Amino acid sequence: MADENSLFEDDFDLEFDDEIDTDLADVFEEAAPEPLEVELEPPVKEIEPADEPLAIAMQTLEGGDRAIPAISAIAFYETPVAAELIGAVAADRRMSRATVTTYEGGLTAAIEYLTQNPTPNLLLLESSAQTDQLVGQIDELASHCDEGVQVMVIGATNDISLYRQLMARGVSEYLVPPVSPVQVVRAISGLFSDPDAPFVGKSISVIGAKGGVGASTIAHNLSWALSENTMVNTALIDLDLSFGTTALDFNHENAQTVTDALLAPERVDDAVITKLLSKATDRLSLFTAPASVSQVLDSIPSEAYSTVIEGVRRVMPYVVLDLPHAWNGWLYQTLIASDEVILVCQPDLASLRNGKNMLDKMMADRPNDTPVRLTVNMSGVPKRPEIPIKDFAAAMGLEPEIILPFDPQLFGTASNNGQMISETDPQAKPSLAIDHLASVLTGRDVNQVPKSLLKKLLGK
Repeated sequence: MADENSLFEDDFDLEFDDEIDTDLADVFEEAAPEPLEVELEPPVKEIEPADEPLAIAMQTLEGGDRAIPAISAIAFYETPVAAELIGAVAADRRMSRATVTTYEGGLTAAIEYLTQNPTPNLLLLESSAQTDQLVGQIDELASHCDEGVQVMVIGATNDISLYRQLMARGVSEYLVPPVSPVQVVRAISGLFSDPDAPFVGKSISVIGAKGGVGASTIAHNLSWALSENTMVNTALIDLDLSFGTTALDFNHENAQTVTDALLAPERVDDAVITKLLSKATDRLSLFTAPASVSQVLDSIPSEAYSTVIEGVRRVMPYVVLDLPHAWNGWLYQTLIASDEVILVCQPDLASLRNGKNMLDKMMADRPNDTPVRLTVNMSGVPKRPEIPIKDFAAAMGLEPEIILPFDPQLFGTASNNGQMISETDPQAKPSLAIDHLASVLTGRDVNQVPKSLLKKLLGK
């Protein structure tokens, strides 16, 4: 627990707000949007205060999840439901460095345990006791705890008075079921985050189910839509080190590339990252790939990739990762650690086979995360046999987030002009689809800026 709310304080002089923030995850728990095949307006998400007064873990659509440090945690549960919840928390990817031990018996067992054993960094306790008994047990627990321990309680009573009493005694979090594993993980993350660096950007990985499906095109246009149409600061990292096209697509050459950071990850701090990122617009920054294959870059360790990505996330609210079509250690770890994964497919058999294999693997290793977002690209190519979208989705076991129709004129014109598709034709169906995806990822309205007459005359 924080020093000012230590379990060992005898006097409490605390002020409390009349309302306690609630977990915004409940506010945004909505059905998945229908696939976009016709023009539609991006969803508008209104943020309203939740009815319940008890704080869980604050989560907004801004920012992403950070890994939890190597803490020791002991959980004492009373019910099988809580035992299952704690098991899911312990297995979460963000808890990979933490050590979690579980015991049955709730608060009573915790008090008995701590009379004979050292205090861990985190105590996670389930209690069905009523207010007076619960407060009394917390007071008794305090006499056996070391200073600085964080205490989270899963209780049965949704009462603001109880919440305040527990907070006054140094309890860090009080959660009332139903509670999801990711809510508990984010609550733990909040307790152990670095106070000097409390924010990390949301990481969005874009990968193709096979080569040539247009994953890089989706990544680049999504980055543009995020930065220019939903107005959030965004970084695009091109991790296709041999054949990345970010510099070409944005007509933006830079002497320094992402390879410079990957080859010297020990030097990557906020100042270096800010210097290496090149500005494409006021809100969009690029980390381009090398423009040649003069270097063979297959010996870069996996840790270097995670170090660079985390470095960019410290300085940018949204980070889009343009991943190559490959399957190796660093790439898979990058996918697993991402806040969002966008899987790009074409409606053909190879995409179906590869995409289904990738999807099943990621879902197994990311059980508490937002499901992979399926994007079907180049739908409706003339004279090309295709798997019907309905059948493709059924076989994948996942409805597409968006469906982009085949439009070679739009994409070809944008590419030749060094533009993104929403610059070329903001009302085209593929442009609206990408904007819709950007809106879903940020929870913000799309704010398309009409092209000026001069730009129209110049074809830019």
